[in-house]
Amino acid sequence: MRRLTRKWNQFTAKLLDLPQDIVHDLPRITMIGNVQLYVENHRGVLHVSSEFLKLNLTTGQLDVKGKELVIRAILPEEVLIEGTIDDVKYIP
Repeated sequence: MRRLTRKWNQFTAKLLDLPQDIVHDLPRITMIGNVQLYVENHRGVLHVSSEFLKLNLTTGQLDVKGKELVIRAILPEEVLIEGTIDDVKYIP
């Protein structure tokens, strides 16, 4: 049943020209230079410090390393991170 639902969602997405992140509940990550990171569709903050941040995603985790990292805004499915971002790593 789950496979049929996934195929139906893919068909509908192509037919209606919907973005894949909406259909499959994937994270959307927007980075502005190395000073700002905006993540949509996250599932919670697992760890936060001024040098390391770990976000839970629907399919894995996102590790962010840097300096003076702060969470400027956090909503149920969105988070805005600022600071000097050195490394962003997706872990399935």
